[in-house]
Amino acid sequence: MKKRVLLGMSGGVDSSVSALLLKKQGYEVVGITMLLLENGNDEAIQDAKNICQKLNIEHYVYDLRKEFKDNVISDFIKKYEMCLTPNPCIKCNKYMKFGYMYKKAKELNCEYIATGHYAKVEFSEKYNRYVIKKSNAGRKDQTYVLYSIPSDIVEHILFPLSDFSSKEEIRKIAQENNLITANKPDSQEICFVENNDYVNFLDRHNIQGMKYGKIVDKEGKILGSHKGLHRYTIGQRRGMGISSSTPLYVVKLNKEKNQLVVGTESELYTDVVNVIDTNCIAMDSFSDKMKVMAKIRYSSEAKEATIHVNSDNSLTVKFDEKVRAVTPGQAIVFYIDDVLIGGGQII
Repeated sequence: MKKRVLLGMSGGVDSSVSALLLKKQGYEVVGITMLLLENGNDEAIQDAKNICQKLNIEHYVYDLRKEFKDNVISDFIKKYEMCLTPNPCIKCNKYMKFGYMYKKAKELNCEYIATGHYAKVEFSEKYNRYVIKKSNAGRKDQTYVLYSIPSDIVEHILFPLSDFSSKEEIRKIAQENNLITANKPDSQEICFVENNDYVNFLDRHNIQGMKYGKIVDKEGKILGSHKGLHRYTIGQRRGMGISSSTPLYVVKLNKEKNQLVVGTESELYTDVVNVIDTNCIAMDSFSDKMKVMAKIRYSSEAKEATIHVNSDNSLTVKFDEKVRAVTPGQAIVFYIDDVLIGGGQII
């Protein structure tokens, strides 16, 4: 009897090719498209339906707009109110794709769930469990946004695109098989923020604390005025409306005083990062003085670091060399070799 797998289908080329590959591997594929946005995603739903019809697989539409708003959009807004810079894709993966979708898979008698992420799942003798590993996609590898997945469902996850190294390969497969999504553009970074204009999105939600304030240096000297702390991010150099004989960068968002703190580039570097809301995947818990490779943002290179476990289970991460523009609210993610160990939120 074929093993059933519930595949998340966004209507894009990655999930379309994933459906094709899973069928070729002998799985009984069931497609699901999650309705997440209030204004709908009719085109995506129709594209997913068309792919499923072509491949002769079941397709369901699962209305999760309320759950998405409660778990992802509300968290996004709340984090900005706290002067943090969130990564909503990580929340979406935790609660939607590997949370609610996994529950739906069990309802539909599916042994596995699958997505079009560029990542791998393999059994590890070293860790004596199924682990998530980096894919062959290099800089397109997406394990950074998967660290928050519950460890107990990893053995039920399939990543059909794990062995591909480029998006061009995926599009070629889609073209060769006449899939209508072959040349469909990649989706935007934050699906619920139109044109990726998060400032306008936050302004429209009129969230608390978005008021004008002072721009100061670390000594408290006033250099100008800011237009709301949500408009700025750590490491930003331009767009502050101040002049200086040396380049100045955003080094801190001071919520208590509603101040934008600026400094020289050297002030952006640190070798200590504090971490909360942690999740460990490859083992039951982080061990003190664990040596890892750590990434502080999706696009950055992993750097050598040591994890120190605190009494409240928060972490203090000490990098071997200083890293630039550590941003509270973003994720720090840990690897040993190519295995995703886990991660947490920078504070």
